[in-house]
Amino acid sequence: MKQQLFALTTCAICFLTSNLASAQEEFDFFEAPHHLSILLADTHIDGEGENETIGIDYEYRVSELTGLGVVVEHAFGELDATTVLAVADIHLHEGWVMQIGPGYEFADEEDSFVARIGFLYEFEWDGFTLSPQLHWDYHDAGEDAFVAGIALGFGF
Repeated sequence: MKQQLFALTTCAICFLTSNLASAQEEFDFFEAPHHLSILLADTHIDGEGENETIGIDYEYRVSELTGLGVVVEHAFGELDATTVLAVADIHLHEGWVMQIGPGYEFADEEDSFVARIGFLYEFEWDGFTLSPQLHWDYHDAGEDAFVAGIALGFGF
């Protein structure tokens, strides 16, 4: 049930943001629509202890409001898992970004579907970004995970 509700919410948000972007009279093209960042984080799952996480995040800005991208993260420690996500980055207001999307986790014990929702704030200077992040990952085969970290990125 959670999976269907999350999928429905994701589709609704994508539909609304695409309609808002197309409703703009004048589209502002970005000089650097691509963004790449490296994430250093901790993934917390009850009973799994601390899990250092490293990841890479790519986003392509399709409008002022929306970006589409891919996230790949690997958690190691008590948990040994790689997560791959297709995400929509919704740029809410002056640096605030909501990230949402489905994915899949490849783990030693069991592979599973993952759905993510998270928030981050991008501090920008000279084409570079520093962004503290907090994400909640729903796993259909187990306990949910919280990923907290900081990313360093750049636009091109």
